[in-house]
Amino acid sequence: TSRLLSTNPTESILPQQQARLSKATCNLLATNLKKKKLWRPTPTRHQPSIQILGHSYHTSSSLSRSDSAMKFDSEPTFYQALSPSLRSIIIDDLRSADLDNNGRIDANDLKVLLRKHNDSFKEGEILELSELFYTSLGASSVDIHQFLEAMDAAAADQGNSSEVSDGVEHYGEVNSFARMGKLKTHPLGIGTCASEYMYAKTHGKYSEEDLNIKLTHVPPTTFSDKTALFAVKCVRLAFDTATLWNIGSVTKEKILNRAIFLETIAAIPGMVAAIIRHFRSLRNMARDGGMLNMFLEEANNERMHLLTFIRMKEPGYLFRVAVVGAQFGFGSFFLTAYMLNPTWCHRFVGYIEEEACHTYTKILKEMDNAPSGSELAKWKIADAPKISKGYWHLGEHGTVYDVMKAVRADEAEHRDVNHAVSGVPEDTVNPLYDPRVKLDGMLKKYVKDIMEKEASNKQARVA
Repeated sequence: TSRLLSTNPTESILPQQQARLSKATCNLLATNLKKKKLWRPTPTRHQPSIQILGHSYHTSSSLSRSDSAMKFDSEPTFYQALSPSLRSIIIDDLRSADLDNNGRIDANDLKVLLRKHNDSFKEGEILELSELFYTSLGASSVDIHQFLEAMDAAAADQGNSSEVSDGVEHYGEVNSFARMGKLKTHPLGIGTCASEYMYAKTHGKYSEEDLNIKLTHVPPTTFSDKTALFAVKCVRLAFDTATLWNIGSVTKEKILNRAIFLETIAAIPGMVAAIIRHFRSLRNMARDGGMLNMFLEEANNERMHLLTFIRMKEPGYLFRVAVVGAQFGFGSFFLTAYMLNPTWCHRFVGYIEEEACHTYTKILKEMDNAPSGSELAKWKIADAPKISKGYWHLGEHGTVYDVMKAVRADEAEHRDVNHAVSGVPEDTVNPLYDPRVKLDGMLKKYVKDIMEKEASNKQARVA
């Protein structure tokens, strides 16, 4: 595969090739490129990559430029990751998918193109990407050669998209245009409009790796962070004491009472954040960046936890009265706090979700260690509620244990998201559904598939 790549050391897809070069050589090359005005780094406004469930996501502003600034930069570019032979193969592939024979790729052509590579792209993914392509371009199309430039840019950036740092795999980064400060400039000419109304998030596609979450903690660095953590610890202590959580053994009754009560409260922050962002967008007559969609989904996800648990236990009258009182008290507090300081609120929720991850981890451990034949051991392998099987795709034989693992994975995502968005600018694009990141991932996957097939064909010819 490496023979299909150019030998440009700073843009190579293979990071090990770049590692062989001396630092002086790389600096000299960068200096020469600056003189030729082919590569001009500019100050960036985007935030550092955020970590969500062990993956990196790019965050950036959606309002720094008008939509007219999203057109492809026609200046000479320094993207030479793909060899001429590979470019020729890609151009032929693009032309074969051009149904109108007009030298341009639209959403329908993209479907045809990706379906030719169905080993790498599933049908659901193809439909989502083509719809995102259509909306991000405003129903327009892209010239085949511009599409090739975008693939070349994605391939040149491939080495940066699979780095491993501190044991965490980084991927999903937006391409080098964004890292160079051109936050609204993309080789495909796409913008971030689609993030305002498109948000495809399903919680039923967790892999075993996703379900095996890590218990992480974000150390408080500011006074605001410390007060948020202190508040969470106080609430946790009070609730554990009131429910006798740490006294005696953990039982099915204890688990359900705790889970049902907390999930009636946990759905409040996401809804409050979404409502306030919604009104602010209307008041300012400006975009939100798609963040309110993410928070609405978070609130609904917590509600689905509740609807699952009440299938296992019907709360009594006094329990329901307590829920009404808690919702009124916490809802009023959080609404006021979010209007005054959303940064503090997201940090507060991040720490709350850290505690939730610990709670569900403890529940899973108690199930694992429960004596054979005990109530908890039998409940562990009991059939999961029908609503949970459909929501999390647990399969026909999904169990209560599977439900607990899926709920914990949800809480881990909420933990990471709220910590990540604490303090970001108000116009930050939804980090979980940035069109540029999604389409960059498509380009990289396509180029990788082409490269692997071509390398396989060469080996077959040699043999």
